[in-house]
Formats: sequence, C-alpha cells, structure tokens
Amino acid sequence: MDLDELRRLAGINTFKGLTPYEGSNISVTGNEKGQLMKEKNIQPGTPEWFQLWFSLPKFMGGEPAIGHRPIASVGSGFRGRKK
Repeated sequence: MDLDELRRLAGINTFKGLTPYEGSNISVTGNEKGQLMKEKNIQPGTPEWFQLWFSLPKFMGGEPAIGHRPIASVGSGFRGRKK
C-alpha cells in the first residue's frame, strides 16, 4: 500500500475549509414561543407555561403544540415515576 491509500483508509483528508453550522436557531424558536405567550395570555410559572417551554416536540414523541389542543388537557398523558 502506498502512503495516499493509508491516509484515505485512516480518514486523514486534506483540509477543505470550515463548513457553516446549520443547526436550529434558538432565537427564532424563542420568539415564536414568546408570541404564543402573548396571544394566549400565558403567565410564567403556570402549567401552560411549562408545557410550552419544556415539552418535547411532536417529532420526538412529545405532545402537540400548545395552540393545537385545549389547555384543560395539559395533565393528561403524563407518566410519572412508579412509587
């Protein structure tokens, strides 16, 4: 084997420059949630506020967004620890 083949197999490549990070923009998400808080008059510390900010997104197995179902059913579906 020659040196170039060994480098390729080892994963040692030439530097091709930095690539921009294309992750989620948390300020956009925060602004959307802040707008929902204003529209639905959700106060910090209430169960609705915790559901809005700390629930998993639907694609991760979480609940639908807060604007898509009645607030009265917030507690349904929660699985706590077994005692």
